[in-house]
Amino acid sequence: MKKHLLFFLTTILSISGYSQITFNNGYYIDNANQKINCQIKNIDWKNNPTEFEYRLSENSDYQTASITTVKEFNINDDIKYIRAKVDIDRSSNKLEKLSNNKRPTFKEEELFLKVLVEGEFMLFQYVDNNLSRYFYSKNNSDIEQLIYKSYKSDYNKVNTNNRFRQQLWNDLKCPTFELSDIENLKYKKQSLVNFFEKYNTCNNLEYKVFDQSKKDLFNLNIRPQIRNTSLAFQHDNTDNKDTDFGSKTGFAIGLEAEFILPYNKNKWAVIVEPTYQNFNVEKTSNVREVSGGILITSIKYSSIEIPLGLRHYFFLNNDSKIFLNASYVIDLGTNSIIEFERKDGSKLSPLEIETRPNAAFGLGYKHNDKYSLEIRYQTNRQFFGNDLSWTSDYKSIAVIFGYTIF
Repeated sequence: MKKHLLFFLTTILSISGYSQITFNNGYYIDNANQKINCQIKNIDWKNNPTEFEYRLSENSDYQTASITTVKEFNINDDIKYIRAKVDIDRSSNKLEKLSNNKRPTFKEEELFLKVLVEGEFMLFQYVDNNLSRYFYSKNNSDIEQLIYKSYKSDYNKVNTNNRFRQQLWNDLKCPTFELSDIENLKYKKQSLVNFFEKYNTCNNLEYKVFDQSKKDLFNLNIRPQIRNTSLAFQHDNTDNKDTDFGSKTGFAIGLEAEFILPYNKNKWAVIVEPTYQNFNVEKTSNVREVSGGILITSIKYSSIEIPLGLRHYFFLNNDSKIFLNASYVIDLGTNSIIEFERKDGSKLSPLEIETRPNAAFGLGYKHNDKYSLEIRYQTNRQFFGNDLSWTSDYKSIAVIFGYTIF
């Protein structure tokens, strides 16, 4: 199963580069202060970039511009980066790497800063993996970091230097501001943006908030499915109970929670989909080793499957996208059993079902972020736990209909 998952994830990663490339209208300003209108490849950077790809027209070749040649670039008038030399503190927030010094350790660097709020007072963001820093400037003055640092004090207690609150209290004045506005301020993007908006509104100043495109990062989907399931099992030493139930078409119902990852244009998601299913079949076989020569084998199997997986989207246009997903399926059985009955009604010892996890792979289409259709294949699921004398061959393929509740 691990090989199946590894192969599928490798396939997703290898073909994701061939998915639709989004170029949006924008511009950049070079070192000579020339504004070049162009189309910029918008990859929704998780980390602040040091370069970007662009093209001058839809049919022209791609080119690369970097921080050494670009002072500013803008995409769709919604995403904006400026080049700046700033003093930045890169102190780690990881517990094992915390210093004993509450003061920030600054180092001058040239960075592309993301503009969050533009106006008389500017707010910027810089992200580099787990490092997140915010900067501000007032009246076109030098850009300063808003200081926030975790450190170890006496007895290895973790404290926080929240100097950023004092900085903003000193510089952003408003008659309606109360001390609680500062005390409750968090070193988080939305908290800081809201504070700057409140300041500008209070002082009747013109301002613009960038990166406002709202991203719905959670979806709850109801997912009924039509499933074709097959099951066969056999014993290593005797075949009097060996049974092949063939395939059966039935129904299942699931509720999927989809957590969209907030970068790379929302192409990746983590999915969890508890699904109720059942497989109840009876088969009559001719078995010479059994008294009466007839054996009736019945299975009563119901469970809650919990696929835990990763999904990748390929955008076709604004309304349509296809997706691939791979899941690790945990199966929680409920009083499931395989029973054997002779022709005269007497019973043989039953088999208890103790399933093991398996893998599932899906290919689907989603329309208007509301309706979806998926074909999903599940690999073999072992039915008899650690009992190696029994082997099972249980597989299923399903057509899943999806409706996004919210």
